[in-house]
Order: sequence, then C-alpha cells, then structure tokens
Amino acid sequence: MRHLARPVALTRAGMLAERAVRAFWPFWSVVFVALTPLMMGWLDAIPLELFWGSTVFAVLGLLASLVWGVTRFRWPSRDEAVARVDAAMPGRPIAALADSQAIGADDPASNAVWAAHLRRMAERTKSAKAVEPDLRVSSRDPYGLRYMALILFVTALLFGSLWRVGSVTEVATTGEQVLATGPVWEGWIEPPAYTGRPSLYLADIPQGPLAVPQGSTVTLRLYGDVGSLTVAETVSGRTGDIPSASEAQQAFEVVQDGKLAIHGEGGAEWIITLIPDLPPKVELSGPVDADAMGEMSQPFKASDDFGVMSGTATIALDLPSVTRSFGLVNEPDLRAPIVIDLPMPFTGDRKEFEEKLIENFSEHPFANMPVTISLTATDASGQVTTTSPEQMVLPGRRFFEPMARAVVEQRRYLLWSRANAPEVVQLLRAVSYKPEDIFANEQTYLRLSFIIRDLENASDNGTLTVEKQDEITKAMWDLAVQLEDGTLADARERLRRAQERLAEAMRNGASNEEIAELMQELREATNDYLNMLAQNAEPGEDQTDQPNSAQDQSRQVTQDEIQALMDRIQELMEEGRMAEAAELMAQLDQLMQNLQVTQGENGNGNGPRTPGQQSMQDLQDTLRDQQDLSDDAFRDLQNQFNQPQDGQQPGQQDGQQQDGQQQGQQGQQPGQQEGDGLGQGGDPQNGEQGGNGMGNERQPEGGDGGQNPQSLADRQQALRGELERQRGNLPGLTGDQAEAARRALEQAEGAMDQAEEALRDGRMAEAIDQQSEAMDALREGLRNLGEALAQNDAEPGQGEQADGSNAQARTEPTRRDPLGRETGNNSGRYGTDENMLQGADIYRRAEELLDDIRKRAAEQDRPTLELDYLKRLLEQF
Repeated sequence: MRHLARPVALTRAGMLAERAVRAFWPFWSVVFVALTPLMMGWLDAIPLELFWGSTVFAVLGLLASLVWGVTRFRWPSRDEAVARVDAAMPGRPIAALADSQAIGADDPASNAVWAAHLRRMAERTKSAKAVEPDLRVSSRDPYGLRYMALILFVTALLFGSLWRVGSVTEVATTGEQVLATGPVWEGWIEPPAYTGRPSLYLADIPQGPLAVPQGSTVTLRLYGDVGSLTVAETVSGRTGDIPSASEAQQAFEVVQDGKLAIHGEGGAEWIITLIPDLPPKVELSGPVDADAMGEMSQPFKASDDFGVMSGTATIALDLPSVTRSFGLVNEPDLRAPIVIDLPMPFTGDRKEFEEKLIENFSEHPFANMPVTISLTATDASGQVTTTSPEQMVLPGRRFFEPMARAVVEQRRYLLWSRANAPEVVQLLRAVSYKPEDIFANEQTYLRLSFIIRDLENASDNGTLTVEKQDEITKAMWDLAVQLEDGTLADARERLRRAQERLAEAMRNGASNEEIAELMQELREATNDYLNMLAQNAEPGEDQTDQPNSAQDQSRQVTQDEIQALMDRIQELMEEGRMAEAAELMAQLDQLMQNLQVTQGENGNGNGPRTPGQQSMQDLQDTLRDQQDLSDDAFRDLQNQFNQPQDGQQPGQQDGQQQDGQQQGQQGQQPGQQEGDGLGQGGDPQNGEQGGNGMGNERQPEGGDGGQNPQSLADRQQALRGELERQRGNLPGLTGDQAEAARRALEQAEGAMDQAEEALRDGRMAEAIDQQSEAMDALREGLRNLGEALAQNDAEPGQGEQADGSNAQARTEPTRRDPLGRETGNNSGRYGTDENMLQGADIYRRAEELLDDIRKRAAEQDRPTLELDYLKRLLEQF
C-alpha cells in the first residue's frame, strides 16, 4: 500500500530520534560540561595537575556515557514503525488486512462479510498519519542533570568564546613546551554600565580601528616569560606612576583617542577612537503658566546621549528687579533660594523627554515677586549642566477681596523683613478700624485682633524670631484665605461676594485662568441662589404684586438665559473688553435682585389649566389610583395565606368587607353603579375634572382585606373606563412622542382589562402582574406625553412661556422620594434618567440601601401601607 509509505517513513525517523535522545542524553550532557571550562578559559588559571585530573575525568565520563548509549540504542525496523502507525488508528486496520478468515471460508455469505470488512479496513488505512516521537527523558533524568549541563553551555556561549577550545592543546603540554611555543595574552574592554553596551574580548576583535565609549576599562593579562610580551598604549593619558609595560596584569581607563598595542609573538594593535560622553542638555521649553489658585506649571525639556539621571530647579529672588517701595524699602532678610527636584519620567527612555514642573509657591515669600529660575541636569557619569538664569515673576495666588488682599500684602512685607513689624501692626489696625463695616462675622475679626496683638508683643519685646515670624505669617495666610473664600451660608450673600470678586478682577486685570475660576464660582453661587428662591417661593404668590415689575412688563427669565449672560461676560473679560463686561455684570446684578419664583395653584403659575396640563393631571391621578388598587389586591393575596390575627373572630373579614363596600358606595345616587360618572360633572376649566372619582373607594389604613375580588374587579373596570375616556380627550399632538404616548395608554388599557378578568376569576397573583404592567405602561405614556407637549408649539402656555422658556421647571427644586428618585412633576416625567449608582463601589451602596429598608420594615409603628411597600421591596430584592 503506497499511501502508507510516507507515514511509516516519518514515524520510523521519529523513532530513531526518540531512541537516540533516550540513549545518548548522558553523552551530550558530559560534552556540554566538558566544553564549558574550555570556552570560559578557566583552564588557563588552574594548576597543570588539576588540568590533567579534570581531563582524565572528562574523558572517562565521555567514554562511559558513549558505551552506555551504544548498548541501549536499537535501530528501529520498518515493522515497528508500521505497528506504531497501526496502533494510532482505531481498530488497527493494517494488522486487520494481514489477518485471514478463521471459519466460514466455505460459506459465501461469510466470505462476503469478510471481504466487506477488509474493504473497510483498507479504506481506513488511507487516513494513516505519522506518529510524533516522544522525546521526553524526564523519567530517565529525574534530577534534571541535562538542563544543568545545557545552562552551563549556553552561559559559556554568551560570555566565552569557541576559539578558546583550541588552546587546550597548548595547556596540555608541559611548562617548557609552553615557553617553547611562545607567550599568549588575553584582554577585555568593559564599557561603563550606564551605556548598556556589551564587553569586548580583544582576542575576537580584528586589528585596526576600534570605537569604545568614554570611561571604558581595559584589562590585559600576559602569559610567558617576563618581557616576551609588552603593552604600549596612549589612550589612558597616564603620566604619573605608570606600571611596567611587561607587567603580567594591567588595567587602565580609556580617556582619549590613541593606540593600544601588544608587542611580541602573537601580538596585535588597535587604533582606539573615543566615543565621548556628552554633557546633558536642559532648557525651558515655554512660558510659565498658572491657575487662579497660584499653581504654576513650567514646561522644560532635557536630553542626554545615555540618559538624564536627575535634575533640579533653583529659584532665587531677583533683587535688582524688585520695586523698592512701601514695605520693600528695608533690606530684606536673607533667604536661601528655592531648590526643587525636576520631575523625571517614571517609564520609558530618558535620553530625550519633556515634562512640566508643577508647584504652588503661593505661601512662599517670593510669591508674586521677580525671581530668576535656572535648571540643572545630571547624567550617569556625573556631568552637570546648568542653564543661565531666566527672569520671571513667581506665580502665586491672587486675592480679590479687599480685606484679604490687605492682609496678604502686609504678610509679604513682614516676610520681607522683620523690621517691618511695627508698620504692619499700624496698617492692620488702620484697615480694621470699623470692623462692623468690613467683617461678615466676628470670627475673622477676632483672628485678626489676635494676630495684631501677637505681632505687637513680639515686636515690642524683641522676641520676633524667625520661628515666630513664620508662625504669625502662617496665621495671616489662613485669615486671608478665610476672608477670600468666606464661610457664607446664605446663598444671596455668597452671590454678592462672587459678584464683588469678579468686579475686582475686572479692575485689576485678572488672567484667563483666574477669570474662569471666578466665573465658575459665580455660576455655583447663582445656582444656589435660584434653588433658595425656589424653596422659599409661596404657593399662589402673584408675581405682579412685586414693586419692581408691572403686569404688562413682567418677563420670566430662564436659567439658560442667565447662563448665556454669564458666558458672554466671561468671553468679554477674556477679550479684554472690561467696560462692556462691567455693564453686563450690572445687568446681571439687577436681574438677580428683581428675580422672583412663584408657584401657582396649578404648579405652573396662576390661571386655568390647558388641555395638555389637564390630561397630564388626569393620567397622574389614574396612576395613583391604579397603585392603590394594586396595593389592596396585594393585601388580599397576603390575607389568603395568613392566619387570623389575635382577637379576630371567624367571619370578621366578611364584616370588614361589608363596611368597606358601604364606604365605597357613600355619596352615590340610588341606582348608580360603582364607577358610574367617574370624572364627569366637573368643569375642565376649573380643574374639577382632574381625578377619576376613585378616591371614595380607597380603603383607609388598616383596612386590609376589606374587599372581595368582585369589588376589586369593579374598581378595575371603572379605572379602565376612565382611562379610555382620558385617552379620547388627549390634545391633538403630532410627532413620534405623541404616537408613543397613545400606544402606551392603549397597552395600559389592555393590561387593565386582563387584570379585571383575573380579579373576577379569583386569580390574584395574575391580576397583580397585569396591574404592574398597566402601571409601567401608564408611566411610559406620561413620559412620552410630557415630551410631546414640550415639542409641540401649537399650545402656548403649556408649561412654557410664549418665548419658549420654562422658568419654574428650571428653578423648581426637584422632588424626590426617600430613595432619591424623582417623584414626577407637571411635565409628566416620572422617575429619573440619571444613574443612581454612580461611583465605583455600587455594591456597597446597594447593600446600604437594603439594610436601611430592612431597618424601616422592622419598625412596626410605621403606617401599614408603608410597611407593605417595604415588604414588597424586600421580597423583590
């Protein structure tokens, strides 16, 4: 069978390799161990007797391992290869083809079966594949001796040379023979470690030009008679105590170009070219930048041929550039320059990089004063490069509150010289002459008074030491920060303070970063003020009653308009148009003073509801009634599985049921069925139509089990009819959201119909599920209807003004339930789109909520409806 020739041949070759490895692995291990000392040159440094002993031992090991391998090696035959291929296939088809029929040779049927069997086996042999050899010898080498030998050999290849193996014949001869054959030498060149370059073995380097890094070390060893080999070099630049040229061991450093020669038999000569180690480079790569809080950012770049190791920045006071006026007239106290480390890259190459020096020197005496900055870089060889001083003004925090700025200014004078202490005391007393007109609270005034007395006592007693100076200036800085930032709890006062700081920044020419910081503070203060107005607005308050506005001239302003005004102010300030920005600031201040937030009876100002608002209110009432009905159904389902409570007589539930039915039917006309006239008879213009009439059928608290399934089904039927009426009275809105609202209400009506059928049949669990689907559909319909009302312009006044604003919706505080969810508003939005599980540890937050629910559910004094709601939450989660 020709198709078996290739798999059998490959399998036989694999068997050959397998048996060779298993038989001769000791021989190869001994060869590796014997070659290692020859390649590393260890035999040159050992006595001749030890050399001969190790040689005999190595030869015996080679012979023994060779004999051991030859005796165990067996050449694989073709039959063995065929058997291995056959064993790898199911049913051993090759052996089956060689079998003969044992019985039934005379029976034609048996012969036919046997022939079919042979055909199947022959077909199976066509899928024969070569069998991979097993080259593992771990069972024969449990201690891993072969790996040890391999590691030694690989190490010798990396750090030794195969050329040294030939020197074994020279070492094998006697000492006289070594001298007779001539002297020998060895040499290495070791570059500095920081260069990352490998060592050079001079015996392997051809003669001629050779480039080596600066600072490389040359090591030479001479063997033979003294004077037979000599060294001549001009690369070390040695002029003092120079050793003899024929000394057996020599070492020196390459510091310049020159020649390196070994004179004598077998000598060599190289022309050394020095690769210089260039000094590092460092420079400022851009102007200094600073934010409103005084944090500076100074970009710089550095480079070196082998990498920068470290660097520093030195900031010194530029005394000639200081304007010597006021408190700076006196000679300054001696202060050391600021020396800080430059940031280095944590990862990557340091040969060339660009970083930023980020620091905040706002509290340092040099802050906001002329200084010089110089950078220093150091490489691995110790070379240092220092840049020439660059002039700059050291950034520091700027203060815009007048009193805070006065305190900081006097602090700078005190830090400049302790001799300024008396003048500082006088000026601080002068600026705080009338504290009631300056300080917002007594705390800041008392802190300033204490600082003044402490400084005055230290100045009069001559105890104003450097430590006392630092202590007082630290207290002055903390006071200035408190005066600048303030501890204002009132939103209006905070807004006024933010406006004053921004106005001060306009007059003083603040930077763009400071403008952005102050504008952000103004935005936050404005939002807090609007929230305060919304929280303090009284229902039914008429905006036209305010003295600053007239009914025909009143105008509602949205938060977006206020935000746009502040954006325009910031834009003008950044462009340098301070006069126009100041005018807009005055308009903003007047606007905030006249701003009022009112809440009418309808939640959207005074006046009758629009059809859209009426539909939203009716659907909200229907949703609440559906929730109450679902709660009653859930309590009845619980009562079916609960035992009668203590003191409850059998049949008491029926009595409660009758009472509940009587309560549900109070006020109905004779002959009027439950649910008739729901939502009718009301005036939609007066808001009397809102609600579906289901309020009379709600059970009071504690009335669990007061309804039978038929009563619940009748209430469900009434709710479904009311929803059908409301769906027919929807305003004529267009758009995808309006269509989605109608579909959601149809789905809610269908779920109510199925819930009614389940209640009439007594399937309480199925009814609760359908009621849940109805409530979900109602919420979806409310959300879509609210969005449709907001998108349609055909109905002005529907929660918006004629100019498209919705001041109340933007200023009204968000109403939330105890779990933080939005409870909805007049725009129909129920729930919230925000992520309630913000943050990385969402599981911890979920566990805290669950623990809080368990705690509340265990408090039996809570209302029954709330306890039922909490229990449903626990059962679900």
